[in-house]
Amino acid sequence: MKTAVLIGATGLIGSHLLKFLQNDDHFSEIRVLVRRQVAINHLNVKLIVLDFEDETAFRNGITGCDSVFVAVGTTQKKVNGDKAAYRKVDYDIPVNAAKFCAEAGCKSFLLVSSVGADSKSGNFYLKLKGEVEEKISSMSIPSISIFRPSMLLGNRQESRPMESIAQVISRPLGALFPSKYKPVKASDVARAMIIASKQNTPGFRIYHYREMIALMA
Repeated sequence: MKTAVLIGATGLIGSHLLKFLQNDDHFSEIRVLVRRQVAINHLNVKLIVLDFEDETAFRNGITGCDSVFVAVGTTQKKVNGDKAAYRKVDYDIPVNAAKFCAEAGCKSFLLVSSVGADSKSGNFYLKLKGEVEEKISSMSIPSISIFRPSMLLGNRQESRPMESIAQVISRPLGALFPSKYKPVKASDVARAMIIASKQNTPGFRIYHYREMIALMA
């Protein structure tokens, strides 16, 4: 019986992770780290409201767990185009989570990144994701799994009109996309992450569309 930590439970992939973790007998406790109170009522879920800039509270939320799932992310709209604020969410939170995971001796760390992540990219978003991956790859965690989905299919709680249009367009054309760039259901990414956490494969691994689907086969 394992303990999981979930960061980003209110997002598209994170909400699926929470649902699957709650109903998985492999995990006896799911600690959900959030910035504000949310309505979660389940026997195995421990909701921890914290300021992610409070390193002591953040570290305590992770200490003693077996697997850390990070599916956190923001948008330019949410931070009003403030790149420093964007970085606090998309870089600081996952990197600190990995740091505390390593310090606490957690066995596995699983992160949602993005297809095309590259620290040398001229694109702010892809460069940031690449920097996160590079930093985490150097940490002493027995098993690190990075998931790089392309277009995510699923219904978000928040409104993203352009993304909704892209989903509609991409569904019938999915077969024409190169493997890495195929649209993928957010629920399938979540399932693949949970399977990977149980396999606990040693080392640093990156999963694109094909590898995620293979995990579920």
